[in-house]
Amino acid sequence: MTDRPNILWITTDQQRFDTIHAHGNAAIHTPNLDRLAAEGMSFLRTYCQAPICTPSRASFMTGRYPASHHVHRNGNDHWPPAETILPAILKDTTDYTTGLIGKHHLSRSENRIELIPEDGYDVAELSDCWPIGRAYDDWLTHKHGVDDPLALYPELLANAPRDYGPGLPMALQQSTWWAERASAFIEDHKDGPWFLNLNAVDPHPPFFPPQEFLDRYKPEDMPLPLFRESDIARQEEFREIDQQWTKIQDVRRYDPAEDVDQSQTPLEDRNLFDFPPDTYDARMVKACYYAMIEMVDDRIGAVLKALDDSGQAENTLVIFTSDHGEMMGDHGMLYKGCRFFEGLVHVPLIIRWPGVTEPGAQSDALVELVDLAPTILDIAGVERPGNMQGKPLTDLLKGRTTTHKPHVVCEFNEALAGMPYQSHGTMVFDGRYKTCMYHDAGKAEIFDLQEDPGEFVSLWDKPGFEREQIRLLKHHLDAVMATSDAGIERTGNY
Repeated sequence: MTDRPNILWITTDQQRFDTIHAHGNAAIHTPNLDRLAAEGMSFLRTYCQAPICTPSRASFMTGRYPASHHVHRNGNDHWPPAETILPAILKDTTDYTTGLIGKHHLSRSENRIELIPEDGYDVAELSDCWPIGRAYDDWLTHKHGVDDPLALYPELLANAPRDYGPGLPMALQQSTWWAERASAFIEDHKDGPWFLNLNAVDPHPPFFPPQEFLDRYKPEDMPLPLFRESDIARQEEFREIDQQWTKIQDVRRYDPAEDVDQSQTPLEDRNLFDFPPDTYDARMVKACYYAMIEMVDDRIGAVLKALDDSGQAENTLVIFTSDHGEMMGDHGMLYKGCRFFEGLVHVPLIIRWPGVTEPGAQSDALVELVDLAPTILDIAGVERPGNMQGKPLTDLLKGRTTTHKPHVVCEFNEALAGMPYQSHGTMVFDGRYKTCMYHDAGKAEIFDLQEDPGEFVSLWDKPGFEREQIRLLKHHLDAVMATSDAGIERTGNY
C-alpha cells in the first residue's frame, strides 16, 4: 500500500455509451465492465469534448477544451508546446511511474506511425490508430512470426464484403497485445505508485472481430439502428456538413445473397454513410461491433486479474471510458463527423475507487471527459494548473454531491482530412435540450431529449418555440465562449 493509489486509466476508441450490459443493453456481453460497474461508480451522462479522436484525447489529457488547447484536427503537424498533458504533470510533481500502452494520437502520424511529444512517460509501448504501430508490430514479428505485419489488415479489407466481418485470430489482435503488456507493467511495478494510460484501438472501424467472438452474436438478434424515413430527407438537408461518408450514386437495397460480390468493389467506394439501414447489412455491422467490444471486455478482464493476482487491486483507481462514440447506423449514419447525436458524443464512464466509491453507485450528473485529468490530479494530491478547465469528479465519487455541471460542450472544427466542407460545429446540452450549431453552413438543430430521446425531431423551426429558442441560443453562446480561456498568465498590473 502507498499513500496515493495506483491509477489505471483504460480508454477505448469509438465506443458508444449504450454498449455495456450492466447499463441496460441486453444484447451485448460485457462481464468485466459489468464487474467494474458493480464495484465502482457509473457516470451515465458523460460527454466527450469532440466527436473525433485527436481533439477529444487532447481535451481529456490536458483538462482543457478544444477552443483553448487548439488541437482541433486529426493529423496536426505538431503538439502545441505550451500544452502539458497529465503524465508530464505527474512526472514533474510526484513519484508516480508513468506508462502508456496502446494508442496515443495527439499529433501527426507518418505512415500511420504517430509521433510522440515529450510527454512524461517512463514507459511507452505504442500501437498506432490503424492498422499497425511500433511495439505491436514488433510483438507480431518476434512473438508470432508475422513476417509482414503491414499486410494483415489490407488482406482483411480485400476479402471482406465491406469494412466489417471476421478478423484476425485472437492471438494476433491488438487487444491481446495490450492486455499482455499492461499485465506485465502491473507486475513489474508492485512497489508503486504508478499511472498507466491504457489506450485500446478497438472498437474503432474497420469492424473485424475474431471469429470466436463474432460467433456469439447472431445478426438476426441485433436491434436495428434508430431510424425513421424522415431521416433520409434530414440527412440530405445536412449533406454539406462533413461526415465520414462516400456518396454512392446507385445505392441498392441490401441483398445478403449479393453482398459477397462487394469484395471486388474498390476500397474507396465501400463505406456507406447517410443511407437507410436497409441499404447495407446493419444488423451484421452491429454484430461485428458488439463482438469487438466483448473482445475488449475480455482483455480488460485479463488486466483486472493481473491487478488481483499482484495484490494491488485495493490500492488502484480504475477509470474506464472512450474518446467518443459511433453512429452505428442511427439516423442513417455510420462512424463519426460533424454531428452531435447521442451515439456519437455520449460515452461510457466507470470509476472504481476501492474504499471510497459506493459499489454499484450510478450518477446522473452531467460530466465531461475534460473532467478526468483534474480528477486524477486531485486524487494524486497534486495542485491543478491554473489553466486546467475541467472540474474534478471527486465530490461525486465520495458521495458529497449529486450535481456537477449545468451543461456540457462539444465541438468539431475542421477535424477530418479530405472532407469537402471542413465544417465547424458546436453543441451544448443542459440535460434536457441539446442545441447544435453548424457555424459555416447556416444550419442548426435543437432536440428535447426528455420528450424525444431518439433525436428524431428538431425544434429549430417549431412554431411557438421562438422564445425558448432565443433563451437556448443565448445559453449556447455563453457556454461555448466559456471554453476559451484568457490565455497567458498576468504578471503585470497594467
